Amino acid sequence: MVNIAQTSDANHALFLNLFPRKSARMPRLLHVFVFAVLAVPFAWMATAASPSTLRVQVVDERGLPVRDAVVEAEPTGGWRGPVKLPGRAAMAQKNLSFVPGTLVVAKGSNVAFPNLDRVRHSVYSFSKPARFEIDLYGRQQTRSQKFAIAGAVSLGCNIHDDMRGYIKVVDTPFAAKTDGNGYVTLRGVPGGSTSVSVWHPRMRAPGNTTRRTLALAGNEANQKFRVRLR
Repeated sequence: MVNIAQTSDANHALFLNLFPRKSARMPRLLHVFVFAVLAVPFAWMATAASPSTLRVQVVDERGLPVRDAVVEAEPTGGWRGPVKLPGRAAMAQKNLSFVPGTLVVAKGSNVAFPNLDRVRHSVYSFSKPARFEIDLYGRQQTRSQKFAIAGAVSLGCNIHDDMRGYIKVVDTPFAAKTDGNGYVTLRGVPGGSTSVSVWHPRMRAPGNTTRRTLALAGNEANQKFRVRLR
């Protein structure tokens, strides 16, 4: 983080070198103006470089917490660094269910689909970001699929119609899903203008998503989203 005090001292020294008092008898007002102009970029850098901690709660229309809503934070100009998320990129099939029901992965991830049931399963999706089909495979076998496009992917099994799973593919490292109390905490979010979105498969909104723009100032920010669910 930039040290404002040190920066101010450096600016003052630079000013004296550029405008020595003996050789340049400038009006005091002009001295102040030039010093301020030199200091502004460094002050901006200190603010912009400060990371923020964003704590978001998602609730429904009755005020009840919404679990497994995916919250993403991305600088308004887009994220240009690497995208790495904690945890293994795996969606298991267990007890005739996809586990976890919602998985968040980075764009470009290869997701494993281990079959932990005694019966055979398949995996398919008709979602635009990833249209694919994995044929039937048995217990203790694993298949994988690459997800190269960001977006929401709905999963199904050809022989078990009640099985539903969701993969949210993101292109920002500041993404996670809410816990049982509807909370999620994103750390290290760059300061400045930031787009924050909330996605849930049952949300009544275009693309099952709602978003807002925040101005993060390098400290802890708290936000609450109230959403409508089907």
